[in-house]
Amino acid sequence: MNLFLNQLINGLHVGSIYALIALGYTMVYGIVKLINFAHGDILMIGAYTAVVTITSLGFSAPLAMLATVLCCVVFGIVIERVAYKPLRSSPRISSLITAIGVSMLLQNLALLIFGAQSRPFPTLHRIPPIRFQGLQVSFITLLTIAVSLALMAGLTLFVKAGKAGKAMRAVSEDYNTAQLMGINVNTTITLTFAIGCALAGIGSFLYCMAYPAVSPTMGSLPGLKAFISAVLGGIGIIPGAILGGFVMGIAESLTKAYISTQMSDAVVYGILIIVLLVKPTGLLGRASREKV
Repeated sequence: MNLFLNQLINGLHVGSIYALIALGYTMVYGIVKLINFAHGDILMIGAYTAVVTITSLGFSAPLAMLATVLCCVVFGIVIERVAYKPLRSSPRISSLITAIGVSMLLQNLALLIFGAQSRPFPTLHRIPPIRFQGLQVSFITLLTIAVSLALMAGLTLFVKAGKAGKAMRAVSEDYNTAQLMGINVNTTITLTFAIGCALAGIGSFLYCMAYPAVSPTMGSLPGLKAFISAVLGGIGIIPGAILGGFVMGIAESLTKAYISTQMSDAVVYGILIIVLLVKPTGLLGRASREKV
């Protein structure tokens, strides 16, 4: 039972990070129907920003996290303005190909600037793990789960009650009608990218604290799993991204503990296939009809 509970906590830890990244995917898709495959590389940009600010500039951990978030937001806004905005009226395949191209560009720029060698992420704390009746939980795990849940709750409240959040929901429902109602669609889309990238920046900091190695391709696998989390929960639905992230993390952790570490990815992808066969819109998605 202790092994199961420990693995469950580990799954919540990893799933929290997947959920934070998945929120960026699902928010962007919900508004502009774009799968931003470069979003995982924002995680990499945030990780390098954290390493440089801490090791080279001597920033404290809170200041480094703030710099990481700001850098990710700036990159997200620039990418949206330069690469995606000119293609809004183009076929979706054009935006998809552009997203893949932006992802490759960011990875190769990081490779050119920092090299292929992984960089260690500095240890930011020496707090011993918490032990309780045979359970052992690290401080990083508790911090990641707490921060992720707080951010998810805040984002959900913002989207439901905030003025900008209501504008996002309006643009998501009907792009053209939202414009007619006086909503600045360009600002709303930019804000969506900024929020998604800010969450990815925080996620990158938490991810590096748990897995202290930074490389140019480090964002590919977490980004892919976060995208799968968004699809699993119902892409375009914020609670779906959160649920999908936790399901992915728990399934991955339990598979490594009870089946095989080499089979974890296969089992996770198998769960996705089964869910989409039974419910193609995802766990929380709803089938919608389009008028033609």
